[in-house]
Amino acid sequence: MNHLLLVGNGFVGKVTVKLFRKNGWEVTAVSRCGESDEHADVSSKESMLDLKQRISAPTHIVHCASASGGGAEVYRQVYQEGCQNLVEVFPGVPILFTSSTSVYPQTDGLLVDENSPTELDRLTGQILLASEASILASGGVVARLAGVYGNGRSYLLRRFLSGEATMEEKGERILNHTHNEDAASAIFHLLNNCHARGQIYNVCDSQPKSQSDTYHELSKMFGRSVPASAPRNLNSKRGWSHKAVSNAKIVNSGWQPTYPSFTEVAEDICLTL
Repeated sequence: MNHLLLVGNGFVGKVTVKLFRKNGWEVTAVSRCGESDEHADVSSKESMLDLKQRISAPTHIVHCASASGGGAEVYRQVYQEGCQNLVEVFPGVPILFTSSTSVYPQTDGLLVDENSPTELDRLTGQILLASEASILASGGVVARLAGVYGNGRSYLLRRFLSGEATMEEKGERILNHTHNEDAASAIFHLLNNCHARGQIYNVCDSQPKSQSDTYHELSKMFGRSVPASAPRNLNSKRGWSHKAVSNAKIVNSGWQPTYPSFTEVAEDICLTL
């Protein structure tokens, strides 16, 4: 039987565990605390070595742990050191790392794919790229997720409904989203595809939309005012960018998002917030 070791039993991790178990996999879900099968710290090699002694040998690994809003040092511990620890402690086991489309720094509003430049000034972005490199060098897979939302969580929708949202200038910036269930199905697809090894895939929906179009659709949907205009936020931890992320590579490999557009399911998400 295939055995998945999943590190990071959070918003994406929980639905991923559910999907793999539904498809007959043995799954060991791991986190530092909270509800999990095992508790361990991916940033500690000693903790990973101890975990290895406690569980049956995994056939596949997913690293989808979160930095939980931390800065560069937390990024380094969870992502860079965490990926390297998994590579060293479980040699030869295919690893999938959930990275972020924030590694694309483009601000021209054009389409970006996996071959687009990722020349970043931000240290957090550089750490993500270094983490990706260690996974790819081991023959693993990198899934770059766009802004993740789903039942119970949507930063954009929550701020819109509370009246806290603002439109950045004219609202031309393009927004890219990934439903957490689509993230899980992409992870399942990629780990079952031997041709994905050593590759990077963008995982996002098929209809990136401008901030203006998104807010106007939400305003019509919920009978609320369109948010007022404000200066763009250049102090975001992941940097300010303006690009449409292409999912063509993973779609061409046989995957399709169940949720092709954020606004199509916003009413359902609202009921869970």
